[in-house]
Amino acid sequence: MSAIASNLQAVLLRIGSATRAAGRPEGAVRLIAVSKTFPALAVQEAIASGQRAFGENYVREAVEKMTLIDSSAGAGRPEGALEWHMIGPIQSNKTRAIAERFDWVHSVDRLEIAKRLGQQRPPGRPPLNLCLQVNISGEASKSGVAPEQLSDLARAVSDLPGVRLRGLMAIPSPEPDPARQRVSFAALKRLSDALCDLGLKADELSMGMSSDLEAAILEGATMVRIGTAIFGARHAG
Repeated sequence: MSAIASNLQAVLLRIGSATRAAGRPEGAVRLIAVSKTFPALAVQEAIASGQRAFGENYVREAVEKMTLIDSSAGAGRPEGALEWHMIGPIQSNKTRAIAERFDWVHSVDRLEIAKRLGQQRPPGRPPLNLCLQVNISGEASKSGVAPEQLSDLARAVSDLPGVRLRGLMAIPSPEPDPARQRVSFAALKRLSDALCDLGLKADELSMGMSSDLEAAILEGATMVRIGTAIFGARHAG
């Protein structure tokens, strides 16, 4: 068994254990393997181990990786479509490639970006799934809509063609204490519940990484974004 396969198995065990501890049904939490800065070969190892959903931050790198993986798909890839998730900050000049190549975008924090993604989604493709990124910790250095502006943005995005509002994403400030980790995740869950009360279907919660996935799952995460625990120390880039 390769290191990536072994790591994937360990992460899935962590997710399963945390899901049971939260009293939630099996399969309630999906694993997004964050492959940013890692080569296509590493992704192919994860695919061979059964992983299908991958998160990327950098558009050019992601498209190159997708192309390499697509070109080798006939060389024994197991059955099952791959799913690509954009999780990094989005520049206006990159929206077309994102709209054309990705299945999910977790990092929308402005209406202008959502509009461009919807307009540039190719005809015949299903609507692009969007999560709105919330700056849940109020950090000046982080992207994300302020919590008090979220409902207005969510309403506007939900009316756009070509995209589908699915939920919220956050990257809270690092916190080693599990009890304190839960505070930010609980706050994001409350925001999600408030949007649902407004009649907006935004019940996907993209939160939790290698160091805090258990706390995120206890507070309702439906997708966890795990890179280091699967692929190892992050490459420069």
